[in-house]
Amino acid sequence: MEKGIVLKKLSNKFWVEDISNLFICSARGNLKDNGIFVGDNVLFNADALNIKEVLKRKNLLVRPPLANLEQMIIVLAYAPKPDYLMLDKLLLFCGINKINPIICLNKIEVNKDENEYIKKAYGKFYSVLEISAHKKINIDKLKKLLKGKISASAGQSGVGKSALINSIFDDEKTAEGYLSEKILRGKNTTRHCELFKVSGKTYIADTPGFSALSINLLNISYRDLPAFYPDFADFSDNCKYNSCMHLKEIDCAVKEAVKTGLIDNERYQRYTIILEDLKEFDKKIKYSRKNV
Repeated sequence: MEKGIVLKKLSNKFWVEDISNLFICSARGNLKDNGIFVGDNVLFNADALNIKEVLKRKNLLVRPPLANLEQMIIVLAYAPKPDYLMLDKLLLFCGINKINPIICLNKIEVNKDENEYIKKAYGKFYSVLEISAHKKINIDKLKKLLKGKISASAGQSGVGKSALINSIFDDEKTAEGYLSEKILRGKNTTRHCELFKVSGKTYIADTPGFSALSINLLNISYRDLPAFYPDFADFSDNCKYNSCMHLKEIDCAVKEAVKTGLIDNERYQRYTIILEDLKEFDKKIKYSRKNV
């Protein structure tokens, strides 16, 4: 029995890689019914080309359907102007699914003004790396952060995700040519997840994308939201109520920290937007259950 990782899934076929070889395998019975996903670590029979067992997962994402994602490269740039609400949702998604986020500020050779806000508001709590995919600035630092892990990229259209991924693959003897051709088509036509090997156990996930991250994909109740804001942690213990949502409550230490500038006001305002969206989603779920 061999151990491998699923790189691609099409129909009922699975592309499984072991240390040095690639196999196209099938799965039968319960395994096929329960689901095998890109990123899964599996035991398989290299002779019969059958997957026998799916090993324990670190996480499993529904959309995109991907297992064991360890890191997310969130790419921002001065243009187009960063969508900070999207950034906060992506950071929440990472926190909920135990994914390490890396905020990459691309195109630093052109303009750095927007970066100062990002570093101030997020740099204390998240990894923030200034890069240039075009000039290859700090790409080696990013490669070190990616080494030995499964990572995926996310961000708005036009921020340079494709150029960044290509710069990561530069000078690597991998699927660079195929990947470059695939992601430089202009319009993302990806319909399935796929892992591409950078080196060793380092992989980049090519997915349909995380940009359209709807509120239901966060998969938490609004009451759980404050726990996923590390910038609140130093203050929330001093709130009058243990269950404080930091919205309308009196004697809220988080709101006081916002007033005094210890918590970024704009990020806090986006928190209130996400909180209200989650409340509305919870109401819809309860209403739909009552009418079943």
